[in-house]
Amino acid sequence: MRLNHLGLPVRDPQRSLHFYAAYFGFDPATARRYPDGTVIVRDAAGFDLALHAVEAVGELPAFLHFGFRLPRPDDVRALLLRLKADGVEVVEEDDEPEYTAFKCLDPDGHRVEAYWEPPAIA
Repeated sequence: MRLNHLGLPVRDPQRSLHFYAAYFGFDPATARRYPDGTVIVRDAAGFDLALHAVEAVGELPAFLHFGFRLPRPDDVRALLLRLKADGVEVVEEDDEPEYTAFKCLDPDGHRVEAYWEPPAIA
């Protein structure tokens, strides 16, 4: 069993779709809009992101986040530079020999992590 779906409350599904497509690999060509205003978009691995339109998202707990594992530390660093150059708010950064990561805020304040860590030794 594996997690393959995440639903997020968002104020503007199109704006959020653009954000997740631009930085996290979701394909706008897969986007489907449902009668309740929800937009579901998929990435290349088949993960579905459901962006549900709401008037206000509200305050979120500081620890609440979700993340994307990248294959190399340099991939994390490159994405971090792109996000910063585009003015996306970065709220946390780590660059250690065994862990490279950052957390940024999406347009609605959801914390999104991008990270690399070496594979676990069995």
